[in-house]
Amino acid sequence: MSQSRETFGSRAAVIMALAGSAIGLGNIWRFPYIVGENGGAAFILVYIACTLLLSLPIFLGESIIGRRSGANCRGAMERLAPGTHWKWLGYLSVLTPMVIVSYYSVIGGWSLDYLFKSLSFSFIRESPEAIGGMFGSLVSSTWAPLLFHTLFLGASIVVVAFGVKGGIEKFSKICLPVLFVLIVAIAVYSVTLPGAKTGVDYLLKPDFSKLTPRAFVTALGQSFYSLSLGMGIIITYSSYVHKEENLLVSGVGTALSDLFFALLAGFAIMPAVFAAGIEPSAGPGLIFDTLPYIFHQMGQTMPVVSSLAAILFFVTILFAAMTSTVSLLEVGVAFLIEEKQMARKAACVAVFCVTWLVGILCSLSFGPLSGVKLFGDGIFDFLDKFSSNFLLTLGGLLAVLFVGWKMPKAAVHDEFTNGGVLKGNSACFGVFYFILKYVAPLAVLLIFLTNFL
Repeated sequence: MSQSRETFGSRAAVIMALAGSAIGLGNIWRFPYIVGENGGAAFILVYIACTLLLSLPIFLGESIIGRRSGANCRGAMERLAPGTHWKWLGYLSVLTPMVIVSYYSVIGGWSLDYLFKSLSFSFIRESPEAIGGMFGSLVSSTWAPLLFHTLFLGASIVVVAFGVKGGIEKFSKICLPVLFVLIVAIAVYSVTLPGAKTGVDYLLKPDFSKLTPRAFVTALGQSFYSLSLGMGIIITYSSYVHKEENLLVSGVGTALSDLFFALLAGFAIMPAVFAAGIEPSAGPGLIFDTLPYIFHQMGQTMPVVSSLAAILFFVTILFAAMTSTVSLLEVGVAFLIEEKQMARKAACVAVFCVTWLVGILCSLSFGPLSGVKLFGDGIFDFLDKFSSNFLLTLGGLLAVLFVGWKMPKAAVHDEFTNGGVLKGNSACFGVFYFILKYVAPLAVLLIFLTNFL
């Protein structure tokens, strides 16, 4: 690793940065409605098992690639497997987050718009009919979503422009604790609402009769998505980790932080959903359609409390979206800095321009470009499906195959145990390596095939 290359300053910084990349809209927006669609507490138990037993070893495998190489995703493949076709895994790991951030920043822009709506008390002032049409009106319009997409992406790239320590690490240290405080406050508020007990029971009392084979694959896919696997983020961030750091400890810390936040998000949303008498399997519209209606209902009797809850909630969504967006952007920026010898600020401008332009197409696909279809889907939906169903799983599959079958076992052991110094890691290396080499590829392949079937 080059002496001039930046690294994270401490274990806390490593965990906060990695957890910040994992904790995002996937926890707040995706996790609660997936729990609602798959039976509640029983699904949560399966999700926890999938995260710790399968997704965590994959996470550690990508961490080993990153720290062993001390390079960006493309550079990592060149250093660990020079002159081979594995370079395409490096390029894929750079492409994937650029595709994702293009439409992810559009969703981040929506959350920024809704924060302004909550600050202006729109959810209390407007009629239920107006609130019901609010989201459709936003996404189908032209200029407002583009403005908020630009503001959100611009704020995120500014963080990246300040570098690993001055930008990403500092932002994570401030943002992650604030995120946890906000989600705890919302969860406390949610579980104390009249009628919320049914939602709490839904999250705590498992009904295994509601589990289906599809639910198991869904839980695995959600844990894979939530931990930012297959996106190049873990490889990139781990390349900034000191050689003395215990990858197992930082990996477990990241996974537990992600799980804890996802569960808190469930308690922040589901009790409120039940208190309002709304179907828990409301789907992806739970955040932008259902919750504003809940805030409106609460505002009729508790306007001040409801307004504060709405503001806190959308601040939380905004922060969560930004932590993930920063990590996605850093993958492309690191590639341009190290492979194209660009200055960081110039690399940030280049990545911003590309993702901003593609994001414009994604945003307009709900309005003026709604007639443009790619394989039957609008631009936004196509990129979402293409990245989630194909790019992510293919990248994750190739990463575990690379660590399990291409890298020498001695090199993997050396990185996992810090040269044999960490005796506890040595004791569990056999289990980790077996899962990574034999079980994880089958698990990722199962997600891959299920997405297409």
